[in-house]
Amino acid sequence: MKFVIEHLSKRFEKKEVLRDISFRFESGRIYGLLGRNGAGKTTLFNCLNRDLPADGGEFFLEENGTRRPVEAQDIGYVLSTPAVPEFLTGREFLKFFLEINEKSIADPRPLDEYFDRISIDPEDRDKLLKDYSHGMKNKMQMLINIIAEPNVLLLDEPLTSLDVVVAEEMKQLLRQIKKDRIIIFSTHLMDLALDLCDEIVLLSHGELEKVDKADADSQEFKERIIAALKEEDHD
Repeated sequence: MKFVIEHLSKRFEKKEVLRDISFRFESGRIYGLLGRNGAGKTTLFNCLNRDLPADGGEFFLEENGTRRPVEAQDIGYVLSTPAVPEFLTGREFLKFFLEINEKSIADPRPLDEYFDRISIDPEDRDKLLKDYSHGMKNKMQMLINIIAEPNVLLLDEPLTSLDVVVAEEMKQLLRQIKKDRIIIFSTHLMDLALDLCDEIVLLSHGELEKVDKADADSQEFKERIIAALKEEDHD
């Protein structure tokens, strides 16, 4: 399966944020979408999730040489600031999500098995989500997207504000679930992208450019990335 973007563009008044973007993402891989803060990573995700209308271009899934439109259930989106119903407990939220999606979940599991998978302690499972830490809310947001099994998972800087232990747990989880799906992970941290991702895609000047990780250990590689991002800052 491939997720294909063709000639996608988006502008806000006079500022052109996305410029005729075309790219092909393949399943089974984690793509690091690397760019400065304000480079347009969230704008790109919002267009792909149809939260924002693009000004031009299209995107679709390609399976066995046949293209088809992207449906709502094909896309999972984890926001940088977790969006969870804080008036529910963790258990109530998970139970509600499973009930409303029971027809589309192929292999439902007991609630505690899901909590175990993302390392939410038993004593926290019946707490209100408003009392969860940022990292725990992020885990819950990630969990429901994993259960839904979307073909394309968009992750908007989900690890930036997490402590070391939680971030490592999330990275291991992403490596475990990447088979048969496309994960696009946005970040402004080059070392994080190199550590986690199979492919690096640079978003600079409103355009996407694939970067070869083969030379990732070289100083020239890092200088090239930094130079590209600095040039954008001076535009």
